[in-house]
Amino acid sequence: MAVYLEHFGLSQAPFGLTPNTGLYQALLPHDEAIQVLQMALKSGEGFIKVSGEVGTGKTLLCRKLLNEMSDDYQFAYLPNPCLSAEQIHSALASELGLQVDATASPHSVLESIHHHLIDLASKQRPVVLLIDEAQALSDEALEVIRLLGNLETEQRKLLHVVLFGQPELDERLASQQLRQLRQRITFSYRLRALEKDEVASYIQHRLHLSGYRGGPLFTAASLKMLTRASRGIPRLINILAHKVLMLCYGQGAQQVSVKMVKQAVADTEDAVRPQSQTTWLVLAASACVAVAAAAWWSLSL
Repeated sequence: MAVYLEHFGLSQAPFGLTPNTGLYQALLPHDEAIQVLQMALKSGEGFIKVSGEVGTGKTLLCRKLLNEMSDDYQFAYLPNPCLSAEQIHSALASELGLQVDATASPHSVLESIHHHLIDLASKQRPVVLLIDEAQALSDEALEVIRLLGNLETEQRKLLHVVLFGQPELDERLASQQLRQLRQRITFSYRLRALEKDEVASYIQHRLHLSGYRGGPLFTAASLKMLTRASRGIPRLINILAHKVLMLCYGQGAQQVSVKMVKQAVADTEDAVRPQSQTTWLVLAASACVAVAAAAWWSLSL
């Protein structure tokens, strides 16, 4: 539990790193992604892809889907992409509640899955396989997943597959050897970072749902700096906001200052440094180059 909760009158930590659907906000990029997923699943399409940079909320969307649509679909969730072809079959069987003998051949495991999918289809229970961090799957594993998408009746697909991955997934799917899988993907969505107004709304929303009822916690300048430093990436927003609230609590303050954000940024490796600091570093580097060049020139005379 964050040490600053009582200081700010919070009931829970608003900026944790664990994806929390209870704090979900339907901002435009995430709301559009959910709508694309819902439409694609309802239309019975086989393969769907959601890609986005690290920290943009792909896992949160995955969990949102699991929480909100479990009444309509039978979900199988594979959060670990480092699986061999045989392990993917076994993991899918396990997610579907099938008891598979450890000595069973890959063919018999696949047959068990196929029969179970047919049984679920007869009960009007569509099955959706969600794969997180799909960019880490091997080519062999992606081919196995493509072949799973071939399981169908004359009327419908027996298995829908949703791939969540970083932009590297898009790059891999553009390759010649994965063209068959690429052509199967009928719906896709690329998550973007949050814009300035969305960052402010995101922070306020999480604070409000976590119990904060005080005045503006961030000054306009500190919020602007945090937005720039985070590049609008939710995970970085959470990291920086958590750190500045700890600094605010430690100093007994009731409002976040620019200095606090600067300190949090300096302590966060992937955050964008303030422009003044970057400019100073460039000027310092230029000065060093000029001094070195002058010294070389004087020695060469």
